[in-house]
Amino acid sequence: MKKKIVIIGAGLSGLYLGYRLKKEGFLVRILEANARIGGRIFTKNVHHTHVELGATWLWKYNEELLKLCRELNITLFEQDMHGDALFEATSANAVQRFQLPQNQEISYRIAGGTRVLLDQLAIGFSKEELLLNQKVQQINTTESGVEVLTENIAFTADLVVSTLPPKVLVHSVAFSPALDANLIQVAKHTHTWMKDSIKFTLVYKRAFWKEKGLSGVGFSNVGPFTEMYDHSDLEHKHFALMGFLHGALAKETKAYREEKVREQLFKFFGQDGSNYLSYEEKNWSEEPLVTTADSGFLSPHENNGHPIYQKAYLKDRFFIAGSETSPSYGGYMEGAIYRGNQIVAQIKRGFE
Repeated sequence: MKKKIVIIGAGLSGLYLGYRLKKEGFLVRILEANARIGGRIFTKNVHHTHVELGATWLWKYNEELLKLCRELNITLFEQDMHGDALFEATSANAVQRFQLPQNQEISYRIAGGTRVLLDQLAIGFSKEELLLNQKVQQINTTESGVEVLTENIAFTADLVVSTLPPKVLVHSVAFSPALDANLIQVAKHTHTWMKDSIKFTLVYKRAFWKEKGLSGVGFSNVGPFTEMYDHSDLEHKHFALMGFLHGALAKETKAYREEKVREQLFKFFGQDGSNYLSYEEKNWSEEPLVTTADSGFLSPHENNGHPIYQKAYLKDRFFIAGSETSPSYGGYMEGAIYRGNQIVAQIKRGFE
């Protein structure tokens, strides 16, 4: 009889795991608490422009992710860095123009948006295999397997794999019997990638910055945005800028942040910068599926890939996956794929 595996979370980690495990002949069911797939990948269509408010870039050393993109026939293109950049050192000084170094690391984007990667992974799942709006509340180990409880449905499985950020997992899901105390302690002190980020995008009718010989790249020591990049599409038919806001603005309103960004855009680009079609943002610190109540400071990538995540729990029926648990590129998209491959190998070994 085919083994049943429940996967918690339909971000990149959960979808990739489901994709691989289904190919290996397992019966999979993916439970997603949100009303959409993707987790911290969030591509939004604004004025026919695909803008990224979550994961965006990959690099040539992301071998597992690049291999997956080739397998799924996904088109990549270089992040456009041609032209001068702008830098704001202090609020009192004028914005300076400078040339970007020629030998910088090339980053890549996915044509059509990072969401394309998710859609290609999800295309093979039925409605019974991929369920949205199913927030897992409890996991019970039974004599015959594992029981996973959401608000209104109980699922049974031979194995369960969580792809939630470890800190979110131990704060939001109850276990019977309880999880290992050392595991809980490490999970509570594991940094969640994107948790501290505020990403923003601006859609424009034209790439006016290119007309001025600019790359669209901007840096600021004073904010509100700290860095910014060209975010136009592969075909150069839709135009946008994208970047990160200063973390100190997380508690402010969206309207306040937008007004401050508009002022900074005028300082950087003049009236052209202020004449955008749309301002979009994602304050990840407000996302309940990413941030927990005890949001004390953790250094970036703290405890990512910790050895404690490499073990199986609950009588070898429960595995913890997800990008933060990856010993390679923890917290990044590459880490999600690397860790997924590890988990698949681990599960297969268990049934040999």
